[in-house]
Amino acid sequence: MKIRNQKWIAIMTAGILGISVLGGCAAQKSASKSNGTQTESGETQKEEDATQSKAPSSDTAQSKQESVGAFETKDVEGNAYTEKIFEDAELTMVNVFTTWCTPCVEELPELQKLSEEMADKGVKVVGIVMDTVDEDGSIYEEALEKAKMLKDSANITYPLLIPDSGYLNGRIEQLDSFPETFFVDKNGTIVGETYVGSRGLDDWRSVVEEELANLKGEN
Repeated sequence: MKIRNQKWIAIMTAGILGISVLGGCAAQKSASKSNGTQTESGETQKEEDATQSKAPSSDTAQSKQESVGAFETKDVEGNAYTEKIFEDAELTMVNVFTTWCTPCVEELPELQKLSEEMADKGVKVVGIVMDTVDEDGSIYEEALEKAKMLKDSANITYPLLIPDSGYLNGRIEQLDSFPETFFVDKNGTIVGETYVGSRGLDDWRSVVEEELANLKGEN
């Protein structure tokens, strides 16, 4: 796990619920173009062509990504969760972020709206707050408190999980840029594409509808 403790950004800025997701940001993680992504160092960079992207996966990474496996963890409020969290939805959008990442924070209200809109279609959203654990796996209390504040300020009703000890069967263990989003079916199998960077509600709606159609074999 390579999440480093950063100088924390101010997260409770006035009007945060009304701010749109920043565009034109790219991660240093790969050469692929993305939107609203921030690196582990807390830096954001602009690209000339600020398109959103699907992240490529190596063969090694792909072998770890077939299933999230069995796990036990808690959300930021102390409620217990296991892999059964995926069983009650056809498709779950897993949004991996940190509290120090500006695009991640500004995206949260959009994801809340998405979770409300897509619930009737069998889709739900789950967040994973990566910086709530230190390199040694212990809880980082400052980040945990900030995650709780974010949940309250954005009126988040979907779970914001602490990473489990196995990092979802290794799937989220080596991430160094945020946010990153992927999808899991009701059997705990990772499906579809990985999406690097933040997006607005309309873009996420299109992505989710496409992934759901692919899951159902409609495309």
